[in-house]
Amino acid sequence: MTTVDATTEGHEAVALLERTRIAVDPPLRSAVAALPRALRRVAAYHFGWEHADGAPASEPAGKVIRPALVLAAARALGGDPTAGEATYAVRAAVAVELAHNFTLLHDDVIDEDPTRRHRATAWTVFGAPDAIVAGDAMMALALRVLAEDPHPAAPAASARLASCVIELCAGQQADCAFEGLGPHEVSLPECVAMATAKTGALLGTSCALGALYAGADDEQVDAMDAFGREAGLAFQLIDDLIGIWGDPGRTGKPAGADLVAHKKSLPVVAALASGTPAAEELAELYRGPMDGPDAVRRAASAVERAGGREWAQLQAADRMSRAVHQLSRAVPDIVAAGDLLALAEFVTRRTH
Repeated sequence: MTTVDATTEGHEAVALLERTRIAVDPPLRSAVAALPRALRRVAAYHFGWEHADGAPASEPAGKVIRPALVLAAARALGGDPTAGEATYAVRAAVAVELAHNFTLLHDDVIDEDPTRRHRATAWTVFGAPDAIVAGDAMMALALRVLAEDPHPAAPAASARLASCVIELCAGQQADCAFEGLGPHEVSLPECVAMATAKTGALLGTSCALGALYAGADDEQVDAMDAFGREAGLAFQLIDDLIGIWGDPGRTGKPAGADLVAHKKSLPVVAALASGTPAAEELAELYRGPMDGPDAVRRAASAVERAGGREWAQLQAADRMSRAVHQLSRAVPDIVAAGDLLALAEFVTRRTH
């Protein structure tokens, strides 16, 4: 069930993600199997394990980046997630994957996205209420997976994940609120703070959980969290670029979907703040409906001419540099941090 194109992405990261999938998929399926049937059906469809009618499926699934960060962080700090007591780090990896997919189910409803991973989103198949409550159940399940874990780090991991989800929800709320504001009513610092909460928080927590399960000290755990947050912001910057210029054949989403939704994404806000004629052109387009592919193309062109695309690319590189600095604080031996660096490289060079 390969879901990543090894011809276009780093082979090392691809191999790492596939090993993660092999380790995490069985306990993830086992956890989801404990849900009540109606909720389990929605979750199984969302994960690509079943068709809408409940028949077995093998559809494209997520890249398991967050679980991979948990296991890579544990390894980097001396834990072996595949042997001995640290086997339980796999449970932490399952928990973050459940939490991540809780957000995806809700995001699809909020954004009214019709497709994810090249097929209809769960809410379009089962209805918004069922998708929402299935997402709620998956978040509760994530915390139960940690609550039932005998590993001594589990209580701290559970508290950290819960705090992260609160921060993540605040970021999502801000993202939605920005859509109702005028083109010049969202500042770039506000947009960066929103993206850090919405995306960076969970990647940071994934790294922190791996550190906790490896028995790391507080300073190392915090440095790992900071590494994940910086890498997460780089991830969001690239995701925002894909949301404008991504190939629908690779992303599984319509071209320019973020522009159609008037998203105040990072490159858009950077473009609007540029004070250029292209910024005013973009602002005018954002004041009305984005009708048709021509309007989307014009908006994308305005973002690029106003410098939003270049700014986002440079910022992604800068955030990755900061991430590497934070990683060096937690793991002085760069060789031990190889898996984390490979994953960081992967998320900033992906195209879908």
